[in-house]
Amino acid sequence: MFKKIASTFANCFKIPELKSRIIYTLIILAVCRVISIIPVPGVNGGALQQHVENAARSSGGGGVLGMYSMFTGGALEKCAIGAVGIMPYISATIIIQLLSAVIPRLSKLAREEGGRAKIIQYGRYLTVVLAMGWAVMTAQGWLNAGAGGSMFEGFSGDLVSSSLRENVWWYYIQTVIILTTGTMLLMWFGEQITERGIGNGVSLVISIGILARLPQAGVGLKDMFRGGFDGPVFFQAVALLLLLVAVVAGVIAVTQAQRKIPVQYAQRAVGRKVYQGGTSFMPLRVNYAGVMPVIFAQAILTFPAPLLIRAGTSWDMPKLVGLGQMMSERSFFYLILYGVMILFFSYFWVATQFNELQIADDLKKYGGYIPGVRPGQATSSFLHNAMSRITLAGAIFLTIIAVIPILLYSKMGVQPNVSQFFGGTSMLILVGVMLDTMRQMESHLLMRHYDGFLKKGRIKGRF
Repeated sequence: MFKKIASTFANCFKIPELKSRIIYTLIILAVCRVISIIPVPGVNGGALQQHVENAARSSGGGGVLGMYSMFTGGALEKCAIGAVGIMPYISATIIIQLLSAVIPRLSKLAREEGGRAKIIQYGRYLTVVLAMGWAVMTAQGWLNAGAGGSMFEGFSGDLVSSSLRENVWWYYIQTVIILTTGTMLLMWFGEQITERGIGNGVSLVISIGILARLPQAGVGLKDMFRGGFDGPVFFQAVALLLLLVAVVAGVIAVTQAQRKIPVQYAQRAVGRKVYQGGTSFMPLRVNYAGVMPVIFAQAILTFPAPLLIRAGTSWDMPKLVGLGQMMSERSFFYLILYGVMILFFSYFWVATQFNELQIADDLKKYGGYIPGVRPGQATSSFLHNAMSRITLAGAIFLTIIAVIPILLYSKMGVQPNVSQFFGGTSMLILVGVMLDTMRQMESHLLMRHYDGFLKKGRIKGRF
């Protein structure tokens, strides 16, 4: 198996076009890592990085700050020029997608020729606005890092130099411009990878940031098994290894899983041309929403606990403090609420992005129909019911994968730096990006009559 994989990678460099795309992608990703390392002038990120690493070993390391640090590849705690990261671009893309589902003008523009480029342009404008807002909050967080109630809880000291503190307005102007520029560079690099490289550029930028945390995970594993592999420690290591294999296999299977709806096309004549009928299928993905429900649920549930605890402490209301503790990441109530919100956002994403009415109309317009189902409203209802059933299976899977890292570090004592690679957002993103990149590489290989990475040159997946 490993010999076949090595041979396949060797074949990739025998194709000049694919070779140039791979090298171009690797160079751009290396530049992205440099952006996440170079510090902003006048800001000392060394002390903050050490504080965040120590806090991650003793606490959950989750929430918006942990998730945001993961997306930036550690640039936030290093006070680097890429500290804002690619999140504003992702947020702008999601906002435009959601607005396209509810605003008829945007929905019409998305279907028109050339309208897609216009929507992408709107997303870039929105990215600039969001990046500037994110940059202001990040600059303020660095400035007040040592104050009580800051975004870096428990940190003591000053990150911003005394000269910049004396001229705080210049500090804000300089930092906001630098951080916004860093975000726009990452966005441009991602688009260039998509156009001239291999794989989805933005997803690869996120993935390389996640993989940059592997050394920290290695240190965490070393700390866990410092005493050797005797007795129960050996069985714990075997259990973690089996869990990792099971999670990766499950993520691949469900990410690839789809229900194939057969579609029959009747023979039709358009002018003097006669189009022959045929049989095809419509793939409905089980995990249609991807990683979005996990990100939404995690981001929303981060705020109530600290706000309630802080309000209860300030107003001397123990009930609010107890409610905040009940909604903390280590509680059983949090896990239940987390799972319910993932289920909700899974259906919410499908409801806003999957338009069964338009699909039914397009099938009817091109002479297609599902065998045994009448065209029009009956087809729309059939697709709605089918998508609702398979979405439930995908949402349950997402819930299990998202809860595994929390259970590992809260119940089994596994360090968060290690547990994040056993499920959750990190694993879903990494596996999805790897599969998408492998598909594109295989398409180049098969066009030149080379074998792909898997049997028969294609990645199979069926629900």
